[in-house]
This record gives sequence, C-alpha cells and structure tokens, in this order.
Amino acid sequence: MNAKHRRTLEAIYARPVPPDLRWAEIESLLIALGAERYEGRGSRVRFSLAGSEAVFHRPHPRPETDKGAVAAVRRFLESAGVKP
Repeated sequence: MNAKHRRTLEAIYARPVPPDLRWAEIESLLIALGAERYEGRGSRVRFSLAGSEAVFHRPHPRPETDKGAVAAVRRFLESAGVKP
C-alpha cells in the first residue's frame, strides 16, 4: 500500500467524510488491499476481501463518491478487519 492509498484509507475513516473523495481512489485502495473485484450489471461492482463481500454502485456522472457510499465502504473495511 503506497502513500496515496494510506491517505484514501484515512479519508474513509475521517469524520466528517470529505466531500471530494473519488471512487477511482477507493477502488484502487481496495485492490491494493487484496480485494477481488467482480463487475455487475450497470454501475454495480462487487468486492470480496478477507471473507467479507459488498456491492457498491459506481457514482455517475460525477466521479466523487457520496457520503453514504463512503460509510458503506468503511463498514465493509471494518468487517474485513482493515483499520487506518
């Protein structure tokens, strides 16, 4: 995990959630942590990490992820045992 991934992980766990967190950065972090990505229908993408699975929707048309989705990613990482 490089410095950019660490910053993204810290941003996911930050309170309040930053409004400019890009989905591409979150997806890159999950892959760097060893998550497996499975493409779904439309904008759905499923991740599997350390026995935990979650389905997310890629944001569109803007690349920024909304706060609810960031909270869902945080819960997914917590269930997989990932901490900042």
